[in-house]
Amino acid sequence: MALEFLVPVAAAVSALTVFVVGDRLRPQSWRQTSDEASGTLVLDLIKTFFTAVVAFVVVICWQQYQNAHNHTIAESKALVDTYAAAQELPAAGRQLVQSSVRAYTQQVVTGEWSVMDTDHKLSPSTQDTFDTLRADVAAMPANDAAAETLTGLDRVAQARHDRAMDAGGGVPGFLYLALCFGTVLLLLSPVLSGLRVTKRSVAMTVLLGVVVGAAVLAIHNLDRPFSGGNRVPRDAYEYAQSRFEQIGEHTPNSASATAIGVGDVPHR
Repeated sequence: MALEFLVPVAAAVSALTVFVVGDRLRPQSWRQTSDEASGTLVLDLIKTFFTAVVAFVVVICWQQYQNAHNHTIAESKALVDTYAAAQELPAAGRQLVQSSVRAYTQQVVTGEWSVMDTDHKLSPSTQDTFDTLRADVAAMPANDAAAETLTGLDRVAQARHDRAMDAGGGVPGFLYLALCFGTVLLLLSPVLSGLRVTKRSVAMTVLLGVVVGAAVLAIHNLDRPFSGGNRVPRDAYEYAQSRFEQIGEHTPNSASATAIGVGDVPHR
């Protein structure tokens, strides 16, 4: 914090020193009778600074949003793969894993999404559900189906970890400080430029405030991908739930298989 404070102060002192010393050294013909040029220079710098900060922050926020959305897609894909891999497990294991996967996905869609919105972290109860599921699969007898199911859960765990980082992330504090500083300077620009209060200047000042406010609001909505006005949708998990139903329709039925086998035996 000390360095962040000292560097701007040192730059301000350096600029003032160069200005005063340069004023004494420059030729008389270079001098201007008014300070309009300096005011124009400062106003241009303020506008450039504000535009650069807004653009930089928006790019960071949008990248965080896209990464968070991609992580939800990766997790939902892993859940579907895990559910499909459990089809090859014995009946008891298949029912246990698939019911737990459905319960976990439902908890993510309903309870955990609200926790990420308010607390910016994942739900402990949903984490317990996933940990229990993973422990149950790890305790199953070793075979190809159990190994494939466990591999799918490992992918879910990785995507869940990424989602936890996304939920707790946000725009760095120093960028918010720079944005607030640039916003204040930009809103003061009509005063610094010496504009007279007229109908036109009032209308332009109101328009300036609307543009600045809209930019700040957009950044606020994009700050955290799982909260605010522009949240990552839950469509990936909802699609996964529909895939669970489709996969469940093809669950092996040993009784039906036996009946078919008996029916296929040729009569003598």
